[in-house]
Amino acid sequence: MSGSINGRFCAIWGSIRRSVAEMASETTLGDLPEWDLKDLYESVDSPAVKDDLKKIIENANAFETRFKGAFVEGGASENNPEALYEAVSEYEALQDLLGRLISFAGLVYASNTADPVRGKFYGDVQEKVTAASSHLLFFELELNRIEDERLEAMLRHENVSRFRPWLEDIRKEKPFQLEERIEKLFHEKAITGRGAWNRLFDETITALRFDIDGEKLSIEPTLNRLLDADEAVRKAASDALAETFKANLRTFTLITNTLAKDKEISDRWRGFEDIADSRHLSNRVEREVVDALVTSVRDAYPRLSHRYYGLKARWLGKDKLDHWDRNAPLPEVAQRIFSWGEARETILSAYGDFSPEMSGIAKRFFDRNWIDAPVREGKAPGAFAHPTVPSAHPYVLPNYQGKPRDVMTLAHELGHGVHQVLAAAQGPLMAPTPLTLAETASVFGEMLTFKALLAGIDDPYQKKALLASKVEDMINTVVRQIAFYSFERKVHEVRREGELTSDKICELWMEVQGESLGPALRFGEGYEVFWSYIPHFIHSPFYVYAYAFGDCLVNSLYAVYEAAEAGFQGKYMDMLRAGGTKHHSELLAPFGLDARDPDFWGKGLKVIEGMIDQLEALEA
Repeated sequence: MSGSINGRFCAIWGSIRRSVAEMASETTLGDLPEWDLKDLYESVDSPAVKDDLKKIIENANAFETRFKGAFVEGGASENNPEALYEAVSEYEALQDLLGRLISFAGLVYASNTADPVRGKFYGDVQEKVTAASSHLLFFELELNRIEDERLEAMLRHENVSRFRPWLEDIRKEKPFQLEERIEKLFHEKAITGRGAWNRLFDETITALRFDIDGEKLSIEPTLNRLLDADEAVRKAASDALAETFKANLRTFTLITNTLAKDKEISDRWRGFEDIADSRHLSNRVEREVVDALVTSVRDAYPRLSHRYYGLKARWLGKDKLDHWDRNAPLPEVAQRIFSWGEARETILSAYGDFSPEMSGIAKRFFDRNWIDAPVREGKAPGAFAHPTVPSAHPYVLPNYQGKPRDVMTLAHELGHGVHQVLAAAQGPLMAPTPLTLAETASVFGEMLTFKALLAGIDDPYQKKALLASKVEDMINTVVRQIAFYSFERKVHEVRREGELTSDKICELWMEVQGESLGPALRFGEGYEVFWSYIPHFIHSPFYVYAYAFGDCLVNSLYAVYEAAEAGFQGKYMDMLRAGGTKHHSELLAPFGLDARDPDFWGKGLKVIEGMIDQLEALEA
């Protein structure tokens, strides 16, 4: 990071013992960008949207007519590699167009989920895309009916060999695929089943208002108050969240029950043994690898979260932390408010010190309005990076409010964006990366930014503040996400025995919270309903362990980087360029890492433990 950034960071962090409100009044965020979606389509009313919706249905129908039955035994092209190459290429182009349409509709909707016009547009596009893609379902099913020897013979053809990673990858789905008519039924009913419940959750969350002393806030600014330096503000926010979540608990409980049952039906029909096996398959990671991660993290709870929150309770002068204190800033330390320009320069500088190419790609997001930064009424909460399609580019959505965590979140999502840009060369079929590896670039980008900021601080108290913030982020990423995974497992296991009451779900939530956060936390009235707003449980069951996987992996990877000679950056960028073409074992081998090694996860967790050691040393 450049010296000018270091100096500015130290100067502002050096101004201690002032309130966040005072800092915020002196430092504005500046002009926050809103994304420009015209690289996908001009507008929701664009003739190109209507034309492409018509074209995708016509082309999908034509594809089905031409290639259905062509490659199965006895088909017209059963041993014709040129015909297979032509079919896969055409299929890839159709997937790109489908992705462009649904990505545009989804991003328009995420911009304001409270707008009924946007909601209708999203729903209409979703229906038409589903109808078109139903004509393509046969293709992967029939490819998996090709005998191994015959497929291998066609893969020796120069053109077909390009798609080997994808063809071998879909082969892994073969044991869990159903007869075509059933697959088509599952696919078409998704928009009135799982998809509809997902949308209900999103629109419910967006519409919620939280009353704090007569001020009615949406969820993002309310959650943001849990980071306030004033305990009274944090408690008021926590109470408001609990009150509103309780008022809507029947809806959240119904959504949770319905989606858990929906998943159980699908898993049973497909023959998955374990409730998380479908996620492991989509992540291309072995169950035993995830089990080893979960066991390692749970065993480390006392050394990580229990120990850290005990330290924090002492810092706050308490015997125990109340649940609204968990993410509180250190006392008497002003939180730096980063303007948008400062956040931009900080991240690009940190990225650039590692790799000019990486910084250059991230710079495009700022320069070309690929970011939607402001907090707005109706805007989707949280943050994400959407890859859209390789023929376009990714978009990033944060809800930027200027806190250090917001800078880290932006660095995280831009890491995803860089990864998605680099992997795009693999094409629509092979660019997507399993979730476990998709978190690698994001967490690594976040770590680069953190290390750059930490290097710019000389004052021990300020170093302690930033280090503590990073430890909390890592605990939230590793400990909390594994606790979330444990909670999901409990919910889905109990749901198999019958419908869960709200009280039962709350009870399961409190079990895992007590285990993971430890004896230094005091859980007050209302915390039992805080499971209800977490979107990953709804949209992507068992997604959450990917965060812990990525964080521990990056901790090990970063240790290799710090000890490595020249050449690490090149290997790292090649890993990102690979997209979904390689298994995690292949991608990590150049760095001497193996996630199947029992010691692998312990090494990653020791990085967090070492940071807690540093915090204790700073107290001495």
